[in-house]
Amino acid sequence: MENPEVPTEHLHEEMNERAHGHGHAAARPNWTMGVALSSALLAALAAVCSLLAGHHVNEAMIEQLQSSDQWAYYQAKGIKSAVLASKLELLTATGHAVEKKDQDKLATYKTEQDEIQKLAKEKQEASESHLHAHVVFARGVTLFQIAIAVGAISVLTGRKPYWFVSLAFGAAGVVFLIQGLLTSV
Repeated sequence: MENPEVPTEHLHEEMNERAHGHGHAAARPNWTMGVALSSALLAALAAVCSLLAGHHVNEAMIEQLQSSDQWAYYQAKGIKSAVLASKLELLTATGHAVEKKDQDKLATYKTEQDEIQKLAKEKQEASESHLHAHVVFARGVTLFQIAIAVGAISVLTGRKPYWFVSLAFGAAGVVFLIQGLLTSV
């Protein structure tokens, strides 16, 4: 899977033009520099969140593949066990002696299958855990993107209250970033 992209370059350019395009600092509201700085910080946090989301989705896929491999190995051992069990049944039914090594091998197959099944389940659980972390980080990326967009709207419309809305979305993104970090530990 691809990392979620954070398309904020055009917003930063527009905010920079608006902030500096009026000739001198007195022509723009004092708070626009705060919007620019907070948007830059939000973009950095979005990039970190995006990187972590991508990492966890990749790890989820790797763990899922390893789990599938273990289940295939489990089935192979099951087939070998069934073939050997059929052999032992035929020998017993025809009155032939069953070798101890074959009985031991049948027990070994069962023990190996139990170990393989345990490992396959652990890999599946790890995959699900990574996928959950990916979803949490992806939500953070989304909120950071919204925060940046609302910050740009505040500068473009000259309405400071939108900046506070932007900061609220950014704070929610930080909550998801922290939650993702805590769940992936």
